[in-house]
Amino acid sequence: MNSLPAPLQPANVVLLVVDMQDRLLPAMQDSAAITAATVRMIQACQVLEIPVIATEQYPRGLGRTCPSVSQALGQLSLIEKVRFSACVPEVAEQIKQHNRPAVIVVGIEAHVCIQQTVLDLLREQRTVYVCADATGSRRQFDAQIALHRMRQAGAIVTTTESLLFEMLGSAQGSAFKRILEIVK
Repeated sequence: MNSLPAPLQPANVVLLVVDMQDRLLPAMQDSAAITAATVRMIQACQVLEIPVIATEQYPRGLGRTCPSVSQALGQLSLIEKVRFSACVPEVAEQIKQHNRPAVIVVGIEAHVCIQQTVLDLLREQRTVYVCADATGSRRQFDAQIALHRMRQAGAIVTTTESLLFEMLGSAQGSAFKRILEIVK
């Protein structure tokens, strides 16, 4: 029997937004849906006071973060990287500073940067949640295989809405109403 991780609590997690860049998104399958799910997750994490970390892959060549995600991130400083994994020293330092054992991962591409990031986080003994609706690849098959591989490696593959309601735990309180407005 598999052991389940402890219930996910906002105080135990950070959100990592990986490479949601303008020049990459048009090539992704369902890019509008991926972008919308990513924005919802960012907004909900702000309501739940969950720290957000965001990266850009070689922005000089691949452009900046798309406008809707950039707007949701607000004044957050983005971490530039050239490695495929987002587990670069600056990201690792921010995760360490927040002292939270779990990481929610969203972004693109599922079979490259997301997969390598998730595998690196798992090697660091982190509990990793991948929002399947907030990630994708140019080819659907690549995304499906990547999600399967990450799940086999120990990541918890779920959806943004499922994860948000798990963190809320109940329909009580003002956070529930604010999250409900975001997911509708």
